[in-house]
Formats: sequence, structure tokens, C-alpha cells
Amino acid sequence: MKTVLVTGGLGYIGSHTVVELIESGLEVVIVDNLSNSRLRILDQITQISEKKVKFYNLNIVIKKDFDLVFKENEIDAVIHFAAYKSVGESMQKVLEYYENNIGSLISVLSKMEEYKVNNLIFSSSCTVYGQPETLPVNEDSPVQEAESVYGTTKIMCEKIIKDFINQKHTQKAMLLRYFNPVGAHESGLIGEITTGVPNYLFPFITQTVFGQREELKIFGSDYNTPDGTAVRDYIHVVDLAKAHVSSLKRIEESNSKIETINVGTGKGYSVMEVVKMFEKVLDKPINYKLVDRREGDIEKIYAVCDKANELLKWKAEHNLEDMVRSALKWENNLSNGDVKL
Repeated sequence: MKTVLVTGGLGYIGSHTVVELIESGLEVVIVDNLSNSRLRILDQITQISEKKVKFYNLNIVIKKDFDLVFKENEIDAVIHFAAYKSVGESMQKVLEYYENNIGSLISVLSKMEEYKVNNLIFSSSCTVYGQPETLPVNEDSPVQEAESVYGTTKIMCEKIIKDFINQKHTQKAMLLRYFNPVGAHESGLIGEITTGVPNYLFPFITQTVFGQREELKIFGSDYNTPDGTAVRDYIHVVDLAKAHVSSLKRIEESNSKIETINVGTGKGYSVMEVVKMFEKVLDKPINYKLVDRREGDIEKIYAVCDKANELLKWKAEHNLEDMVRSALKWENNLSNGDVKL
């Protein structure tokens, strides 16, 4: 395997994965329409990796535009990140989420079929488990009706991939069900970019710390958890990125047509535990307010990651403090103007 196409490669998880792919010796082609990313990140990737990456600014839903990428490059594998990703926003922009998330996948599969590209790594989500009846969840835990439109699109995309793979003789796929990626690259040059009000905990906290928000809103304090706040399995984005490199090795060597793998740490942290860790690292309190639950959120979820550890020969290495420190370094660079976006 030589060349990997990364859709959404300038996004949060995509950019970190591109860096790890380059460091593993692979050639990378990025496609991104910059709807949830910035062109400046391409320069940051070059600065980190000391290598220029071929980039196409286009919307992959438009097949005639996307076709150019496959005509001009010999692609061996696709890592498909490109999708809208906000749980809260998906409840307000229903049609946009269905059109973009499902349409982009169909476009990817169509071009893989046309150009005989055999390997797909799909960016799925733990949201497919809904609110699990038992914890922690493993890959055999039942997929439940999603709590959000975003979650529904992931369930539908997984189904589409399985149907596609089952009718093909050559294509293989790996469905990586992410838990909650946080943090940033150790350089502080790439990290999560948010516009408007953040939909995720870490950027909401960092923006509050650096004065962009007056207070942190904690959605729900009456959940059935030790401190009443929601529990998530947070994973450092660099650990998640490395899992993709391991997945490419696995899909190339394995005879399995399709595999589903959880990618997390196997440990759940509550919102309040995360806030306390930020306060510990900063050595100062964070201004927060407890508010009502948010539509689409689930109470608690964390993973069993034995399958990832065994099949991918991969394991998450960063702890919660590492995640917090890297997130703060990234936001500090943004706030100080060291990274121009």
C-alpha cells in the first residue's frame, strides 16, 4: 500500500491522521471542501511533517468533481472522514446532514468501484450504540435507534458499506467506531477548530479559559452517574490517528471482508471530572453553569477496546491530563495569534 486518499483531511481527526500516515511512510492525497476546516492547516501539516501533501479543494458529493482525484492519482485506500459531525446541529439541520453524510459516502463507494480501489477505512461513531443497556460496550453490543440525526447517518452509512462490501469480490472495509476524540498535536500547530458556539466539551472549556466565552454550560446534572453529569470515553486525537495507520496494515493483511472495531480508552470520565482536570492543570477555577440536558445527548458510554488492542496491535497511550494539556496548548496558540486561521 502506497497512496491513501483522506477525505476531510484538513479537519480535526483528518489532519492528525494525515500527519501519522506521512510519518509511517505513506503518500497522502487530501480532499476537503473547507466547510469545517481551514486551508492554513495544510501549511501546518507541512510544517510538522516536513512534506508537502497533494490537496484538492472540492465537495466529494459532486461526483464529477471528485472524479478528478481518482483520475490523477493511483489510490490504494480511502480513509473517509468527510461528514458533518455535530450532534446538536444535526437536530436542527436534518436534511443537510442526511444529504452530506450519506451522499459523500455513496460518492466514495462509487469511485472506489469505478477505479477498483479495494480498501476503505470508515469514520463511524459510538453513537450507533445509542444509550447502551449494559456498559462497557463491545462490538457485539446492539446498534440501537440513534438519539440524534448525526447518529442515524452513521448507522445508515455502516449499513450501506456492509451491503456494498457483501456484493463485491474485491473491496474490503473497516468500520472504526470512535468514542470522543479530544486534545491536539504536541506541536500545538493542529487541533480542533470550532465556529460559533462549540458543540463539544473540550473546546467549550478552552474557549471559556481563554476568555472567548463567559462561562461553560454543563448540559445535564441529574444523570444517573456518580456526580450527575454525562460520562464519555475520551480518547486523545493522536492515539485515534495512530489507530488508522494500524487499521490500514490490518486491512491489507487480513482476509476479512469487513470488520468493526471500537476505538477508545475503555475508561469513562464525567463532564465534571474533565472540568476538575482542567482546573488542576490550570491551578484556577473554571466558571461554569449547570443547565438543562441537551437534546440528542446520551447519559454515559465507554468502550471495550480488546479487539482494537488485539487485531490492530494498538492501544491508547495518552491519559486525561495529556488530553487537557494538549488542548490548552492548541487554544493558547490560537489565542496568542501564533496560528493564523
